[in-house]
Amino acid sequence: MIIAVNTQTLLKDKLEGLGSFTDEVLSRLVRNHPEHKFIFIFDRDWDESFIYSSNVLPVKTFLPSRHPLLWHARFEYSIPRIIHHHKADIFLSTDGYMPTHPTVKTYNVIHDIGFVHNTKSQPFLTNRYYNKFFPQFARNADRLGTVSEYSKADIVKTWGINPDKIDVVYNGIKTEFVPLPDDEQQAVRNKLSGGFPYFVYVGSLNQRKNVEGMLRAFDIYKERSGSNMRLLIVGECMWSMSSIDHELEHMRHADDVLFLGRLQPVELSRVVASAHALILVSFLEGFGVPLIEAMNCDVPVITSNCTSMPEVAGDAGLLVNPHSDDDIANAMARMADDTELRARLIANAKIQRSKFSWDKSAADLWNNIERMLK
Repeated sequence: MIIAVNTQTLLKDKLEGLGSFTDEVLSRLVRNHPEHKFIFIFDRDWDESFIYSSNVLPVKTFLPSRHPLLWHARFEYSIPRIIHHHKADIFLSTDGYMPTHPTVKTYNVIHDIGFVHNTKSQPFLTNRYYNKFFPQFARNADRLGTVSEYSKADIVKTWGINPDKIDVVYNGIKTEFVPLPDDEQQAVRNKLSGGFPYFVYVGSLNQRKNVEGMLRAFDIYKERSGSNMRLLIVGECMWSMSSIDHELEHMRHADDVLFLGRLQPVELSRVVASAHALILVSFLEGFGVPLIEAMNCDVPVITSNCTSMPEVAGDAGLLVNPHSDDDIANAMARMADDTELRARLIANAKIQRSKFSWDKSAADLWNNIERMLK
């Protein structure tokens, strides 16, 4: 069987959530199934580290994927030609994009549809493209995958897709994320936070992540407690930092907020494993990978009581209303002061995290592809 794969998110040292899912799942699929040939379709020159096995043939479209107009041309013209030229039997996309009228069996993974609910979280043309074409992609794929029961229900409710057509394929946990000994944790704190304990946020800096609310809550917590706690923010700005800059200008404790930018997995794992707690209080998450990465490091989490986050955190998270700065601040105070709470959440995390692995994700996705072919 010849499987054409959309691999536009495989960018060296720039794997966001979609790229990590693609990397982790595809690296296992191609090695586990050497009897099949995989055509990896990149939109620019590829890094050899993504050519995981001899049964992978990399090709590059003439058009890159860097603008909505180019997305349309690439998926409507360039990719169908490659599929036809290589006589592919299946097209697999792990980031939601696909031709609107596929000519072969198509399996498409749409991680979430937050762009429907928050039209201000992307530039105008990007949002127009997502809301015009992704419903078509969902309807015209032979099967869909998504990363949580929440996202599945959201796709069904919003676009009227048959739930029997949608599979849930959870994310997994990178092997780098493991607990650190106490002395190594302190070394990380000495390097990054002046030796003080810290909360950590990991994710992109866009509106739906509620970084602004987290900053306001941290300021409230600091003002009430007088704590020496720091807040470390790991991630890059997606579109605009203006609203975050505005909050920082009005914070009393802005000097205790440290922006680290993008970190590679090994360094990121050490930063997470040395945190007092991870905070992810987004308005919407299709999954929330940092939650399970923190759990695997024996680091408790504060997260939102909505969308997929209760599903992923289970009994291992302290749930808050992301629209209430006071609620988030209170959770920070509880996490900082209540040692029994932290211990209970960490113990619960050891159970909850067993639900998630990249080996299981890859196996589930392959089983779903085979199911599509029956």
